[in-house]
Amino acid sequence: MMNMLSKENSTVSRAWEATLRKTHAAKKRANSIFGTIALANATATNTTTATTNAVEDNDKNCTISEAAYFTEKILPNGEYYKGQWCDNFPEGQGKYYWIDGCMYVGEWHKGKTMGRGRFRWPSGATYEGEFKSGYMDGTGTYVGSNGDTYKGQWVMNLKHGNGIEYYANGDWYEGEWRRGLRYGIGKYQWHNKNHYDGEWKNGVIHGNGCFVWINGDQYDGCWEDGMPKGNGTYQLSDGSFYVGYWSKEENEQNGTYHPSESSSNDVEWDPKIVYNQLADCKISPGEKVPILPSRKRLAISYSSNNAEKSKRPSIDGRGSLVLERPFDKMNLWGENDNDFNSFEMSRHLDCEFYGVNPAESNYRFNPVLPLKVPKPGNRQGETISAGHKNYELMLNLQLGIRHSVGRPAPPTSLDLKASAFDPKKKIWTRFPPEGSKYTPPHQSCEFKWKDYTPVVFRSLRKLFKVDPADYMLSICGNDALRELSSPGKSGSFFYLTDDDIYMIKTMKKAEVKVFLKMLAAYYNHVRSFENSLVIKYYGLHCVKVTGAIQKKVRFVIMGNLLGSEYTIHTRFDLKGSSLGRVTNKPESEINNTTILKDLDLNFLFKLQKAWFHKFCW
Repeated sequence: MMNMLSKENSTVSRAWEATLRKTHAAKKRANSIFGTIALANATATNTTTATTNAVEDNDKNCTISEAAYFTEKILPNGEYYKGQWCDNFPEGQGKYYWIDGCMYVGEWHKGKTMGRGRFRWPSGATYEGEFKSGYMDGTGTYVGSNGDTYKGQWVMNLKHGNGIEYYANGDWYEGEWRRGLRYGIGKYQWHNKNHYDGEWKNGVIHGNGCFVWINGDQYDGCWEDGMPKGNGTYQLSDGSFYVGYWSKEENEQNGTYHPSESSSNDVEWDPKIVYNQLADCKISPGEKVPILPSRKRLAISYSSNNAEKSKRPSIDGRGSLVLERPFDKMNLWGENDNDFNSFEMSRHLDCEFYGVNPAESNYRFNPVLPLKVPKPGNRQGETISAGHKNYELMLNLQLGIRHSVGRPAPPTSLDLKASAFDPKKKIWTRFPPEGSKYTPPHQSCEFKWKDYTPVVFRSLRKLFKVDPADYMLSICGNDALRELSSPGKSGSFFYLTDDDIYMIKTMKKAEVKVFLKMLAAYYNHVRSFENSLVIKYYGLHCVKVTGAIQKKVRFVIMGNLLGSEYTIHTRFDLKGSSLGRVTNKPESEINNTTILKDLDLNFLFKLQKAWFHKFCW
């Protein structure tokens, strides 16, 4: 298999590709799961004599690469392309008409809009600016069908960066955007000349800022969800002012009115006036982009010339197609446009924004073989119910955690003393079946419960913003835990909460000692880097069954990394090694809960440059 990596791919990617080719077993596993895959060949020699024809009247002045030629195509489904062509794809300058009325004129690269161009929708809306891999990405201007106009920066079809938007009703906003919403510092002016200058969050006024009315009144202070909330000062045009704590709740509102010498109101002034005035100041939502350009597919028939020039499947394993059969129209996510509800659209926009981009990778199309995806599996784990060998252990664990978290304790500070990390800081509690002064009666056997460094883990839960009630409900609620067989070689057992939020792992005594030694360094790290991708740990405990057996079970409670609201198609345990890192299971036993390993990984992940550097940092 001959491979080619584009100029955007780094040396690390090339090394990774070399590693993937090391073992025949890895390639066999990848093919069995995802289908036969090959990367495009960089040394393709299917070139034709170049011409200098034009797309528009002035296209004769365009310089065309040696491998490209001018063509005019009416595609089988009625769509039309006119421009430069190379290797069965638009390449260079060209114009494409879709049958739904959309049109793009501009630069192409390997069948995708890339460079400067102009996209027009059937509604009359237009975007003119920069494109990257099919997305509106860079600097560009969008003019909506209703007259709304945005000029500024875009990232993957979303307003992101600095920009200014003029609305059809006369309002305008200039400032920072994030993921298509006003976010950061910006100024919004209404058509009646009222204006706000300050901080925004998720499209609404939030933070510190100043609102000025056309009559000269102004409020300067804290905001929350579009309304004054917190400390602030309202100054009237006659010189009077009101200063204090602001809130829509009357019992929280607290301030003092200071009338001016010229004020006619010397006694009282009601802050509700401000909230009533702001209720009429609506923020214009702006027109949404009707159809994302990245979702527009080219109805290019499959050609044998391209049989060996297809790329890897998309990250979701479904393999978004660029080469399509005639009339086999597929959008970016393989669903009909009419089936998209607002939740699905928002979810897929997040996928685009964060680099999970099914359109970035192409799948080798075989008209006979269907696309292969891991088949759905049953819910992970075996439910621990009465009669299970570890049923009493689960009850003991739940009783102990309820006791540890619910035990009264003084308020914890995140600034911990070194003594808090001392491995000798542990609390033993006895749980007799009949109950005691500190423990409730229960139906399990008598056991002892140990909390390791309880102050540290209480602080960690506070640092990770874990609500104690939710924490106890997830682990100690009416729903049973599920036991997972170990996917690794450690011999540990894993237990998963019913809501998939927390995972409990058994540990050996030596592992507990090592973990306690590195606990201080771990605490300092996660406190310094709040966005750290390191696993979050919430508690370290031990259950000791009394009696003749004297069995001890030590375990740690941690966040479930794979707990997600999104569908997970494939799961990987990556250690950064190639030695023995392949899953030895027949294809019939692989489903979406199977844990795959390094050499099973058959994807290239593409991120925006800024996000890539932040991820590495």
